[in-house]
Amino acid sequence: MKIAILPLSFLLAVGLWLAAAQPWVTGGWPLPPFHAASLSFEHILLAYGHMPRGIIALLVGALLGLSGALLQIVLRNPIADPSTLGISAGAQLALVAVTVLAPEWLAWGRWPIAMFGAMAALAIVMGIGAARAFHPVTMVIAGMLVALFASSFAAALTLAQGQYLFSLVVWNGGSLVQTGWGPTLTLIAALFVGGIGAALLARPLSVLGLAAETARSLGLNVAWVRGLAVLLACGLAASVSATVGLVAFVGLAAPAIARALGARKPAQVLWMAPIAGALLLSVCDGLVLTIAGAGGEMFPTGAVTGLIGGPLLLWLLPRLRATPPPAHSDALPRRQRPALMLWVLAVFSIVLLAILVMVGRLPDGWALLDRESLALFLPNRLPRLIGAASAGGLLALSGAILQRLTANPLASPEVLGVSGGAAMGYAGLLFLTAAPTALQLTLGATVGGALALALITLCVLGRNARPERLLLAGVAVSSLAASVLSLLMAAGTMKSFAILAWLSGSASALTGTGAGALAALLIGLTIAALFLGRWLAILPLGPEVARALGIPVRLATVAMVLLAGLATGAATILVGPLSFVGLMAPHLARHLGFARATDHLLGSMLIGVLLMLAADFGARMASFPYDLPLGLFASLLGAPWLIRLLLRRPA
Repeated sequence: MKIAILPLSFLLAVGLWLAAAQPWVTGGWPLPPFHAASLSFEHILLAYGHMPRGIIALLVGALLGLSGALLQIVLRNPIADPSTLGISAGAQLALVAVTVLAPEWLAWGRWPIAMFGAMAALAIVMGIGAARAFHPVTMVIAGMLVALFASSFAAALTLAQGQYLFSLVVWNGGSLVQTGWGPTLTLIAALFVGGIGAALLARPLSVLGLAAETARSLGLNVAWVRGLAVLLACGLAASVSATVGLVAFVGLAAPAIARALGARKPAQVLWMAPIAGALLLSVCDGLVLTIAGAGGEMFPTGAVTGLIGGPLLLWLLPRLRATPPPAHSDALPRRQRPALMLWVLAVFSIVLLAILVMVGRLPDGWALLDRESLALFLPNRLPRLIGAASAGGLLALSGAILQRLTANPLASPEVLGVSGGAAMGYAGLLFLTAAPTALQLTLGATVGGALALALITLCVLGRNARPERLLLAGVAVSSLAASVLSLLMAAGTMKSFAILAWLSGSASALTGTGAGALAALLIGLTIAALFLGRWLAILPLGPEVARALGIPVRLATVAMVLLAGLATGAATILVGPLSFVGLMAPHLARHLGFARATDHLLGSMLIGVLLMLAADFGARMASFPYDLPLGLFASLLGAPWLIRLLLRRPA
């Protein structure tokens, strides 16, 4: 009975497609070969637009389904796909960067550029995964961080070029609109090659599923099989990104549908997943066309498919391996007198803040502001600096709490999902209200962050809740938020551009009241975290040890989540969802010798303040007299730490 879902889905897709085509079919269906000179306008739309679009939907779905199936089988990870591993985002960044900075390279075609970006992102994620035995939790968190960096960088590049490049946002949303049959032929060739490659790999992948050691004893070259399967999956995903942009989570859903229909062996999943992916994307595209009607579509199909990612990830969480990822035991220094270094960091933060207030850049060069110039600039510059510093401290404090709570060095506030929830609240109110005030937008972001936090908390309170599952629940919420934002931005209105600008991160709109409130919240949450320092020192040892020492594990976990969520949400509300400070600052604090929980929290917070001050200075001065997005510079500061994590291995 289960297998009957496939033909029923096919009939549904065909019915939606025919219903969407009805406005253009006034004199029968045109038959190939098509000659534009002899066709009416409606028939031209049908022959060169609607018909190739229907085939493209099937091909893209099949390619992504096959790519996701290969990744899930070879990595033994039920939540692996080109979206969750950052492959699609890497291809997107490469295409946007070349379009903006070196458009002449497009003469060589989009596919090589997309393949380069996808391979670069995959190399980072696979490198981190190899150091952690390809654990599903580590792989997905690493992929999420790579995708965050790539997406924020691509958005910043688009924003820096002005609204005339806003079509990049719509294209990156996964638009299936076609004007001819050329892309269709290209994807047919890609699917043909991918199908042959998957057929040849089916048997080795079945042997690999027994376990790497058993496969080696049977004479299988595990490294070669794994490498070829991953390369093939990457190439299939890159071909989709080069043709239609970013279509999210079809590669995650298609193998899950295949398994739900009874596929168990790798060979069965490899042939059923492309079929399921093709039908899924075709149904989604048919719904988009049916809703749009003859007036034209308002959003790309790829943004709609992204809406299935978050709920599907939450549904698949119980199917992950229950073992936690390998822990770190690097021989990091332990400072004997941490208080002295903490005072040094605090004083340096104050001195740097004062310098950045006094120093300015004029058309004829750098200058130390005199009393008159200082009085003119201080009302705008000081709130911005205080707000940026406070946001950096809050994100770093949240990152330190999450990393100690989960014993996972890849944890960061962005992965918690609160930033995404706040962004959804902000964007939703912006679209639903004609002229929202700053207070209304703040309330919208607060409600969005609170709802995301509530969902995460429910996951924590569930049965067999583990810290690593908390992180993956955050990934699911963040993925859902990213899809909703992509859907809203793809509308191409001025409000879409406002969302893009806010997502890039900027403290320039902060008032003195807002900056003061953010600084007060930083102080309050830091004091609260210090009071809970004993819990953070014991919880990473494991729930059994914590219970034996009298720690209420569930209450302590929820309290830590609430504290980290509030810190992240506050920073997000006022200066946008910044990236990587919460990842990098706790690492720097540990390398400076802050080993005790309270010292680590304080050191991370102060380092976060310094990092965000540096990011704000770079954002203001790199393209003087114009400001660049603060989030871009925060991401650029964090990128080297992904490479460093790639090189680290657990002892």
